[in-house]
Amino acid sequence: MAQKFDASDIKKLKLLFTVVDRNKGEFYLDVISQFEVNCQLAVGGLGTANSELVNLLGLNIHKAVIMSVVREDKIDEIMKALEQRFATIKNGKGIAFAVPLSSVVGVNNYQFLSNSRHGREELL
Repeated sequence: MAQKFDASDIKKLKLLFTVVDRNKGEFYLDVISQFEVNCQLAVGGLGTANSELVNLLGLNIHKAVIMSVVREDKIDEIMKALEQRFATIKNGKGIAFAVPLSSVVGVNNYQFLSNSRHGREELL
């Protein structure tokens, strides 16, 4: 017997951007995946500091840019975990911010991205 669909079951989604040193990318992918995140993409990036500043401060300009689709109700918890890791991991500094997703095409896509356990027939 299928459960009744309740509009409160629909969770809004956000796209979380996390920028860290490239050699810490895998670590932060793992941290974020612990929060029921099914979809992440990591791409290489390059910092914008000029070479004199990079040499003076010993900066790493090679970055990993991680894009993660997360449920809105998990974002505060994820941000706190990232902030804690940024402060305590050696050479683990980074930045993170989230923007709202206004729509997702397809029930199955939404279910995957939100880690929803509702059957397709319940949402239709």
